[in-house]
Amino acid sequence: MTPATAAPPPLPSPHPWAPVPFEVRERAAETVDTVTLSLAPPDGGVPPLAFRPGQFNMLYLYGIGEVAISLSGDPGRADRFVHTVRAAGKITQALQRVGLHATVGVRGPYGGGWPVEAARGQDVVLVGGGIGFAPLRPVLYELLHHRDRYGRLEVIYGARTPKDLLYYEEIQGWRARPDLRFQSTVDTAGREWHGDVGVVTTRLPECRFDPPRTIAFLCGPEIMMKRTAEALLARGIPPDRIWVALERNMKCALGICGHCQFGPEFICRDGPVFRYDTVDRFLSVREL
Repeated sequence: MTPATAAPPPLPSPHPWAPVPFEVRERAAETVDTVTLSLAPPDGGVPPLAFRPGQFNMLYLYGIGEVAISLSGDPGRADRFVHTVRAAGKITQALQRVGLHATVGVRGPYGGGWPVEAARGQDVVLVGGGIGFAPLRPVLYELLHHRDRYGRLEVIYGARTPKDLLYYEEIQGWRARPDLRFQSTVDTAGREWHGDVGVVTTRLPECRFDPPRTIAFLCGPEIMMKRTAEALLARGIPPDRIWVALERNMKCALGICGHCQFGPEFICRDGPVFRYDTVDRFLSVREL
């Protein structure tokens, strides 16, 4: 497998397993089960919080445990880490309930990021599904900070229902920009929804890009990424220019516990971003 890009060093800690205490500075409810937390050092003693789009942190709550959560904030801000958390298990349910000024332990950042530098001068396609749009948001921030460095920018974001869409206010701003096309779609909706209905691949025909000079970043359910990658390949994008983020079963972030082994690699250590043509054969293996 081919990892994306080298990562900045993790936070200084007396031990690789020891989390650094952070304070919840901002809390925004995205949906009924999803919250975005902005975390900052309580005393300002931690150096600038550098990370690459596509990396993740281990978030820890005392007495409950820790979980791998992708970074979903602006890489240009060095004063905080931002994480969007969906309540899916014991730890994420507890994180979804934490209030302002609560203490959350942080280890990281870990993993390689999306190859944003390789996209310079290229058309870029971002496709996210559900909570999988959160790891792509830092990429979008980075592209828009340096919009003149890239060609066409196409974004497709899909959710189950309109109520499951993340970052609703931001989406309205992105949709209004003349320098990108932002399409959002939902699987099902009532009469009050006036947007698109259908899986993300149904929106790909609307995208305009030059296949040989296009790079695509995909994040979401694995079946969504596989179907989207197949559709992009059919449009002529070379297989080595499609990248996916895999986030299954990461427990230690150091490649030690073995829970996230995927084929010959460990997702936490060698990913979580991989070139699609290096992992597609493993995505088809049941129980892997």
